Amino acid sequence: MERKLGKGAVALMTALAITVPVGLIPGPALAVVFGDIRVEGNQQIESGAVLSTLDLPTGQDVSPGQINDALQRLQNSGLFETVELVPQGGQLVVRVSEYPIVNQISFEGNRRLNDERLAEIVRSQPRRVYQPSQAIQDAQAIAQTYAAEGRLAARVDPRIIRRSNNRIDLVFEIQEGNVTEIERIGFVGNRAFSDRRLRNVLETKQAGLLRTFIRRDTFAPERIPLDERLLTDFYRSQGYADFRVQGTASEVARERDAFFVTFNISEGPRYRFGRVDTVSEIPGVDASAFAEQNRVRRGGVYNPSIIDTSIRRMETIAIQQGLNFVNIEPRITRNPQNQTLDLTFALTRGERVFVERIDIEGNTTTLDQVIRRQFNTVEGDPFNPREIRNSAERVRALGYFTDAQVETRQGSAPDQVIVGVNVEEQPTGSLSLGASYGRASGVGFNIGLTERNFLGRGQTLGLQVSTASGDRAAGINFIEPFFLGRDLRFGFAANYNETESLNSDFDTRTIRIQPSIEFPISENARIELRYRIGEDDLSNVTENSSTLLQAEEGSRITSAFGYTYNWDSRRTGLDPLTAYRFRFSQDFAGAGGDTKTITTTALAGVESTAWRESVTLRGEFEAGAIYSYGDYSTWILDRFRTGNRIRGFEPNGFGPRDLAAENQDGLGGNYYWAARAEAQFPIGLPEEYGIQGGLFADVGSLWGLDQTIGTDGVAVDDAMSVRASVGASIFWTTPIGPLRFNFSHALRQEDYDIEQNFDLTIQTNF
Repeated sequence: MERKLGKGAVALMTALAITVPVGLIPGPALAVVFGDIRVEGNQQIESGAVLSTLDLPTGQDVSPGQINDALQRLQNSGLFETVELVPQGGQLVVRVSEYPIVNQISFEGNRRLNDERLAEIVRSQPRRVYQPSQAIQDAQAIAQTYAAEGRLAARVDPRIIRRSNNRIDLVFEIQEGNVTEIERIGFVGNRAFSDRRLRNVLETKQAGLLRTFIRRDTFAPERIPLDERLLTDFYRSQGYADFRVQGTASEVARERDAFFVTFNISEGPRYRFGRVDTVSEIPGVDASAFAEQNRVRRGGVYNPSIIDTSIRRMETIAIQQGLNFVNIEPRITRNPQNQTLDLTFALTRGERVFVERIDIEGNTTTLDQVIRRQFNTVEGDPFNPREIRNSAERVRALGYFTDAQVETRQGSAPDQVIVGVNVEEQPTGSLSLGASYGRASGVGFNIGLTERNFLGRGQTLGLQVSTASGDRAAGINFIEPFFLGRDLRFGFAANYNETESLNSDFDTRTIRIQPSIEFPISENARIELRYRIGEDDLSNVTENSSTLLQAEEGSRITSAFGYTYNWDSRRTGLDPLTAYRFRFSQDFAGAGGDTKTITTTALAGVESTAWRESVTLRGEFEAGAIYSYGDYSTWILDRFRTGNRIRGFEPNGFGPRDLAAENQDGLGGNYYWAARAEAQFPIGLPEEYGIQGGLFADVGSLWGLDQTIGTDGVAVDDAMSVRASVGASIFWTTPIGPLRFNFSHALRQEDYDIEQNFDLTIQTNF
């Protein structure tokens, strides 16, 4: 079909032919008619797809505005590098130049982040149409990833390499730059504490001598709110109730390789507690039982944690008395004149609110039931905020999650709440590596693999292997913490151990299998019941050994039932500064097998913090006794040996010995006791180095034999001779895990004892 065009239409067609944007054409907006539309230059994109995007009718009037819109649609489709609309008579020719196809994507200049990590970031894909805008976004995403790693000066440029058949290689050229470290952390307004002391409080650290190993000295804006909260918590724990952070300034150096962070703070006065009392505003509820749980003392320095501890103790009493909907409200009255705070714990009646349901989110591996069983509250129970907080702490204490948030929200009715649990999982496997050195045993190594959340069921599966000069051991253990759907801890352990002349002239081999069940009898106490069966073998006793050992050579089977009572104050955590534990254990052998003994051990320990919680003090006392009955006499594999009960001595390095024998083998003992004291404290190095010091002192003894007539009829000295040692430790938190170096010196020992002056332990996680 032909149609004569007016002068205005001819001018329009000429303008299109020279590809001037249609929207800028001067003159009257006259319509044109195209009898046909032809697409040229397309290779990968079908013509039908181009015409569909163009969306211009044929055989109808088309305005310049419609043509301009069609041109914009093609250009914005992201499929074409260039687009031209060229009229030829009554036909419109659409000439396109397609974007090339991405052949491959590569990275150049990256050393800190490997190609696999970067490939997960970019959204451009091989065998897809190249889009410059997407390539620019990918470059920005890579640069942001480097910034999160502390390299704010990183630069990423996308480049293309032309290939045949309209293909390209997309290359991201990366200049990683140096780590943008925090060169200085300063404070304005601090008078009570030095800059150095306050820097130790922060999660963010200032770059120092070990900047190569420390990554917390890189600037991360998201850590600033945490640092401000840590500062606030620290000052308030020291009595500064009015402390606040007025602002934080972060300045970057011109070269973008360093940051300067300054905290502007207001300390305020330091408060002490004034009048402290407890009142009940609930009819029929006596406040005296609650007042006994108060740990705040008049004249003490204000500390919110002590108030919170007292509230937790009082709420525990309320739960024990079956009192629901009871609030413990701390009411504080400031006395600026004498800088004291009057505190009143008021027992008030809370709202009658019930738990509608518990929602759990974020757990991809861990089963819901593992989290839900940490809650003593179930649907329909009265809502107790303290019990919910305690449950949240138990969820976090599992160690399965990097973050576990427990929040409440309004339910379907005013008296209903929904408890929401949102967790973020983390690896729960651990790899432990250990090393030790002894003068007699040489260098020893051990490796252990442990999965604490096996198959997401909260079960523990562990494997340990160790080897040293003359000592090899292997073991496997399994723990189900919620056996039969109840608070029953089922355990199974199998161990194999053999020694070859370990500070002795004989070999031993031990094989043991032990199932057990553990259950609570109070909030802080648990009982374990177990059965153990095993075979012990003593072999290769030389003629130079004690005649006592020569008589004991052979193997014996042990079948024993036992129990352990374990009390630990950390289970409830009602005193955050001091923890106590006590363990009492007995094993009764004789229900079959060859061994007839009663073995009893006990341990008591305490750990506390002092000097503004900067020093940790630990003390332990343990003792044991083994009693043989019938015509049975204990042998060396029944008796206690030194182990690591007293640092500064080799395993089997002290205790009764047959001095008339040529090799003077250690014989072990039927009784032992040991007391250990230790202090861990800062040694003046910046906290970011993760290095602390320690001092320890150990004292104890190992003694007692059933048979004391040894070689040549000479009596063995099995008296209770006291050994003592002192030493120093270095604790170093490193990227591969915490290290501990022990340097020991024996103060009191016998001439035949074997000392160990140094040992090292290592542990790391994966």
